[in-house]
Amino acid sequence: MKLLVSFAAFAALAIVLPAQTPAPAAPAPKLASAIFDWEKLTVIPTPKGVRRDVFDGPTTTLDKAHCHITTLNPGENSGEPRLHLQEEFIIVKEGQVEATYDGHSQTIGPGSVIFFASHATTRLRNAGTTPCTYIVFYYYTPLTPKG
Repeated sequence: MKLLVSFAAFAALAIVLPAQTPAPAAPAPKLASAIFDWEKLTVIPTPKGVRRDVFDGPTTTLDKAHCHITTLNPGENSGEPRLHLQEEFIIVKEGQVEATYDGHSQTIGPGSVIFFASHATTRLRNAGTTPCTYIVFYYYTPLTPKG
């Protein structure tokens, strides 16, 4: 009888537990072709300037594609130097940006392009007397290190 009760309890758990397990999250929708008008991007104030989020999500060929635009006030920086697992491209829109990666540093102006390789330790700083604005693109593929 004990065995029968134990079996019945086990069977009841087998029925109830799957119903309590949360369903896996649905995959994010893939980014579609779009135009992102500078004038229509939401301006998000930050302690160091402003940020505009452009897009963030998977594509047909990338696990994730991301773009945001940062404006730093004079003398401000993007934060403490930090290691990035993903690769990044940055385009300077306006102002003077001091780009630092793995101990190397260079100040560049509008139209300049920065490439940070995977595993680079990076930081950006406004090296000018006016706001600087730069556009950041990064992406993840199956080859992007996970940690």
